[in-house]
Formats: sequence, C-alpha cells, structure tokens
Amino acid sequence: MTTRYRPFTHEGIAYGCDYNPEQWTPEVWDEDIALMREAGVDLVAINIFGWAHVQSGPGEFDFTLLDDVIARLHAAGIRVNLGTGTSSPPAWLTRAHPEVLPMAADGTRRFPGGRQAWCPSSPVFRSAALALVAATAERYGAHPAVALWHVSNELGCHNALCYCDVSAAAFRRWLRERYETLAALNGAWGTAFWSQTYHDWEEILPPRATISSRNPGQVLDFHRFSSDELLSYYRAEADVIRARSEVPVTTNFMVTAHIDSLDYWSWAGEMDVIANDHYLDHRLGDPTTELSFAADLTRGLAQGAPWLLMEHSVGAVNWQPLNKPKAPGEALRNSLTHVARGADGVCFFQWRASVQGSEKFHSAMLPHAGTDTAGWREVVELGGILDRIGEVAGSRVVAEAAVVFSWEAWWASQNESRPSSHLGYLDKVHAAYGALHALGITVDVVAPGAPLSDYRLVVVPGLHLVSPADAAVLTDWARDGGTLLVTFDSGIVDTADRVYTGGYTGPFREALGVAVEEFAPLAPGEPLTLSSGRTATLWSERGRATTAEVVDAFVDGPAAGSPALTRNAWGEGAAWYLATLPGAADFRDIARRVAADAGLIGRADDLPDSLDLVRRRRGATDYLFAINHGPDAVSVAARGDELVTGSTAGGTVTVPAGAVRIIREEATA
Repeated sequence: MTTRYRPFTHEGIAYGCDYNPEQWTPEVWDEDIALMREAGVDLVAINIFGWAHVQSGPGEFDFTLLDDVIARLHAAGIRVNLGTGTSSPPAWLTRAHPEVLPMAADGTRRFPGGRQAWCPSSPVFRSAALALVAATAERYGAHPAVALWHVSNELGCHNALCYCDVSAAAFRRWLRERYETLAALNGAWGTAFWSQTYHDWEEILPPRATISSRNPGQVLDFHRFSSDELLSYYRAEADVIRARSEVPVTTNFMVTAHIDSLDYWSWAGEMDVIANDHYLDHRLGDPTTELSFAADLTRGLAQGAPWLLMEHSVGAVNWQPLNKPKAPGEALRNSLTHVARGADGVCFFQWRASVQGSEKFHSAMLPHAGTDTAGWREVVELGGILDRIGEVAGSRVVAEAAVVFSWEAWWASQNESRPSSHLGYLDKVHAAYGALHALGITVDVVAPGAPLSDYRLVVVPGLHLVSPADAAVLTDWARDGGTLLVTFDSGIVDTADRVYTGGYTGPFREALGVAVEEFAPLAPGEPLTLSSGRTATLWSERGRATTAEVVDAFVDGPAAGSPALTRNAWGEGAAWYLATLPGAADFRDIARRVAADAGLIGRADDLPDSLDLVRRRRGATDYLFAINHGPDAVSVAARGDELVTGSTAGGTVTVPAGAVRIIREEATA
C-alpha cells in the first residue's frame, strides 16, 4: 500500500508551525524568527495560501517576498516545509475563468471569497495550478532550506464533491473505466429500481439533488470517483515537483472526526511521508480518546512508520459551534499523545495569531496577548521536551490488537435511506475503540484485507460494506487462532452496495455462528436492558444463534429474547458478535472479556482510565509514554531513564496530575 519515493529525514522530533509572513511586515518577520528559535521551532510551513502573492496574472510570477522569507529562515537554521500555494485560486483566475468554481449538489455555483473554490476536475484550474507549481519547484527545488514539499492544503476539505458538467464528464470517464459496459454499471447500481436503467453513457450525471432519495450505488461511486479525482490532482502536482526536486513530497491528511471526503487507504502509497492535521472536536463526548484514535489511524496509513502531525492547535479553534480553550498543560499532553502514537514531528496552526481574516480567533503559538502568557510558556516548554526526547524518533509503536476501519464502509453506511439516522459510522468505531482505549490496550488501525499476523485481537466495528475476500481474511485469521470481535451493522452489503442475503451478518455468518433476521433500531432515550444487567442504546437485532454460545441477550425492547453478545468457537480461535451499542462502562467490560479471551491484559486495575500508557520500540529499547489526563498524581511501574525530567526510575515513576513522563527501558519482549 505505501510506497516511499524519498524519505523525509529530520534530526530528532520536528517542532514546527504554519507561518504566514505575508500577513506581516519584514520587521515582524525578524521578531518571529527570533521567537521561533527561543521556542525551539525547527520546521516551518510557508506559502500554503501564497498563490495571489507570487502570481498577479497569467505568467506574472514574483517570488521576491518568498525569497526573502526563505533566506531569513535558512539563516536562522529553520527548515522549510514549502507549500505549492495552490490551495485557493487567486481572484484574477476565477474572474477570468468562473467555470473553475465548484458546483453544489443543487446546481448552484460557489463564489470566490472563501478557500478551495475550485473544481477538482477542471482542466483550466489544473493547468494554471501546475504552471505555478512548476515555477515554484524550479526556483526552490534545490534550495538547502527546503526539507519537504507540501502539496496544496487539506485537499478535499471543502471541495471534494463537485457536481458541475466538467465533473459529470469526468465521472462518466471514471465509470467507463471501472465498469466497461452499461450492463455492468446498471447491475452494480441496481438501476432496475425506480426505472433508472441507463441506455447511453451520456445519460449519467453526478448524484445531484433530487426530489427523493438518490441511488445509493451512484452516490457511493461518486464518493469513490471524487477521492480518485483529487488523488489524480495530487499526483499531478507531485510529478511536477519530482521532476525538478529531490526533496520528499506530501500533503496534509484530515484524519479527524468530521471529514469523510477521501479514502486515505488509496492515497497513502503516494506520500513520501504521511502527514495529518488533527483538532480536538468538542462536539464529541470524548475528544481526547478520538485524538488517540486519529493518531493510531494515521500510523496505520503509514504502515507503522513514523509520521508527521502537520497541524493541531495550541488552544481554541474558530470553526466549531463553541470554541473551547485548552486547559493548562492540555496542548502539551495532546502533542505528546501524538508522539507516543508514532508522530516524529509536532506542528501547530499557526505561528502568530492573525489579526484579520476568518481565522483571527484561531489560537496560535504566539497569541494576540504576546509572550507574557501561559500559552507561550507552554509552547516553549513543549519545545524543550521535544528536544530532550529526540532519541525517540524512528522508533515504532507496540500494538497487539487492531481495529478495522474503512472509508468505503463509512460512505455506504451513511447513505440517505438506512435503518437509523441516529447512529453514524464513527459512532460505532469510536465506541469500540474507546472500550479498548479505556482498558489501556494500544491498537493499530488497519484497512479491510490487511495482514493480521501481528495481532491477537481484531475488532471490526460497523463494517457495513465488505468484500467476500476481505471478510475471509478476517475469518481465516480467527480460524487460525485469532480472537475476532465483530459489531452490529457489519457484513451487510458487498462493494456494489448489494445486500448479502441469508442473514445480515453476511460473509461473517458462518464464523460468527449467528444469523440476524431483522434490524430493530431504537430512538434516542429508549431503554434497552440485557440479561447480564448491562444497558444499551439505539440498536438491537432480531436473530438467533446457530452454532454460537449466547453470552448475553436482550430482555426488553423490540428484539427481546434475541442474542446481544455471542461467542463462537471457530477453528483454533474465537469469533464474538455484539448486536447492540452498550454504554461506555458496559462496552469496556465486554472488551475486557474478549481481550482476556485473546490473552491480552491492558492497564493494571489499580491505575485510572485517565492514564494513557503507550510504548514505542527500537531494537532492544522501549520508550514508555505515561500521559496523565487526570487530576491526581499516579505511580507507574517503570525502570530506566526518565527523559522529560532527566531523572532515573528505579522501579516506579510518579506522573503528576496533567503531566507526561517518558521512560527509556530495556524491551521485555
């Protein structure tokens, strides 16, 4: 999956930020660079939104400002993560060519004035953007300050789905390549339903807004097409750069709670280094656990190799309904959680807080209030810690369990006509991951069909869409001795969004020993009790055990009497099935039982859930990260050198409330 063209190298753990010098005068640049050195910043992303500053019209390039900024950073020993500047088109381009602007599903064009106002399929936009990339790469391709190329920015954040006529033509070309014949396409989309059969390729449109629900197969394929179309755009920029520079190339992914635009499993192999942007999402019940999930998923995209946190925040963001500041020490804990889970670089958006524009209330390393602030002192403290733990770079995270995650399943499970709109794909994934996280079990996040030989336990939450081959990888692994936990809404449809018949566990049915006959979802707040006394919510199923042992059952609700939790002996292993969504404490208890069945023991019982323990390993050396999110000090068994304070742990180490300790130990296995 992952092909490394050119490795990204950096001494120790990179510490950096987005920097927008075009918002400031040169006198401020000098102050900024001096403060960057004080904070320990050694990697700066620039020219992310630079198009209008270096090109005022067709062929009219002026790199004077960028030359000056790069020269100053280089003289200060600060490496550059150089943006191609193509994220948002300049006004002169959209005025001359309004057809490059994206179209929404309702057929209306989006105006310029925001960001990413371009159609991914537009040949006009691509031609202009690649001309800029070529000019930029020719100028800076061999510059000694440039350590990394940054293609565009957060591709697909706002414009992944464009419904214009140019996109429609590109969609048809993509469909011809995928299906070859209209008969195959009609079969895949089930167009016999509602008289939707196509007799000519030109009849096919993107899934624009309709007066009823849209064809789910068409919507699913449009997501696939849109991800591939933006990947094609990324490749085009990367090819231009690689023809002119030996410096590695990447772009920043958005492995976060609210972005489902792109199938990053298909993108990962194109990156020289995997990079991600992550922001705490306070719309979630447990944003800190989601942070760990996002870091683990990013590491999965990197196939276990170190990766870069390209953006996160020192404090509040500006785009949530309520933008909460971080508590004292929280930014430091967030940053080191990413490092614990595989990041070899920690960067913030942004360096200096803007005083104008849409992001003027977004936090920054250098806040509006200046350097005599708690936030600035924490920025400097983090820089010192990252410098002291530089030896951690290059080590890999130790995990014996895995969670299966699929963007295609996300798209398919959230189509317009589904059994319940009260449960999203991420609700199921986060609940399962959260139960393992609460036990202190470190997991890898893997794609369907990924090799599983390194794991004792694999959890498959809500894998609505799965191919028979990918399901077989999981069930064969369990038969050979693994412990598999599959949760509800898994194995429902194949890759054409066609329902598996014979029972809703589909290709998992035989291994699970369970046949689900009917979904029985519940409204929020409806009670659901299990025979064990556990409680659950939102989902139940009418079904029966065929060969499985019933461990727990529904005692009330629409599926009363049906199994809620089962275990099936399967070859040398075991296959568990969970047919509901338990509360967090009950899900943790279930996960503990399943993990014990796999021979996994998580965090010691006398340690609080608020303590996060993760190991990175290189050869015979372990680095134990102990991150205390709780209000009380915690003692952790450890023996070795503690890198944050420079002390020695002779058997235990005390982690103060809200603090982090990192212990270099001899690897035990």
